[in-house]
Amino acid sequence: MSRVIVVTDSNSGITQSEAKELGVVVMPMPFYINGQMFYEDIDLTQEQFYQKLKEGGEIKTSMPLVGDVTDKWDELLKEYDEIAAVNKKNGDFHSADEFLSGFKKTDRLHPVISLCVYYGESEWDGPFSLKDMLEIPEKIESLVSDYRMNLVQVRSSGELCFSDPDVNMVFDVSRLIYARDYTKINEVYRDHNIPADLGLVIGAITESQKLIDHALESEQKGGQINMCNALEELRQEGVEEGRQEGRQEGRQEGRWEGILEGIRATVRTCRNFNISETDTVRNIMNEFSLSQEEAVNYVKKYW
Repeated sequence: MSRVIVVTDSNSGITQSEAKELGVVVMPMPFYINGQMFYEDIDLTQEQFYQKLKEGGEIKTSMPLVGDVTDKWDELLKEYDEIAAVNKKNGDFHSADEFLSGFKKTDRLHPVISLCVYYGESEWDGPFSLKDMLEIPEKIESLVSDYRMNLVQVRSSGELCFSDPDVNMVFDVSRLIYARDYTKINEVYRDHNIPADLGLVIGAITESQKLIDHALESEQKGGQINMCNALEELRQEGVEEGRQEGRQEGRQEGRWEGILEGIRATVRTCRNFNISETDTVRNIMNEFSLSQEEAVNYVKKYW
């Protein structure tokens, strides 16, 4: 009887065939693509998913269905029944209670440990335990058992160190992208080549379409991403984000402060990616319809 069973979902990147080799259980993730539901690696291969992603299909993800999860737990959590069957076969009970229950005082079960990996850009604002989800009168709160969630947030995982260097890289690069710390990415990873599948994971976590496209293209050419080229993709995406933030805030607020924030964001992004001041001046001139003198003054002010 196995003492440890590892259960994860297909977001882990483990295929069903790899799961059999590793001796783990992988729950297939449901995906809705253009309104149609698929199960990852069951009726939708990873290659098909990446192709749909590249084509810009409307993709929505969901947690594994509750019924599927409970059925899988019922299938896996048979430890008590197995212990009872062994005891019944051996017949070495020491009391009537043990005989009726099939379970001896010295028998022990093994715990179920659930780990939730959250890779949203914003801070987790959901419950951290069962009690956080309940409305409990103060008089009986001490009588209610609590179950804490083991939560790992990618955006605040700097203190974690994983034995697998690929996992470390995914967490580190994703965390730096969330922090918009492109200078640090440039310092640490500029001369690195990484597997295309890691680039896909990082792109999916951070919702970076340019990085996803770059990884898919690299996968077809040999499976390696040159981080120097990938950084250029991130730079372009970061500049565009800065422009969009400024335009959006300017439209929403209807005030000059919104435009100024867009200019500041664009200048900061250009500086972080080591874009020259001359090119930065040209960028904000074109984007915000400024004169050269105005653009030069803003670059000097916010650089």
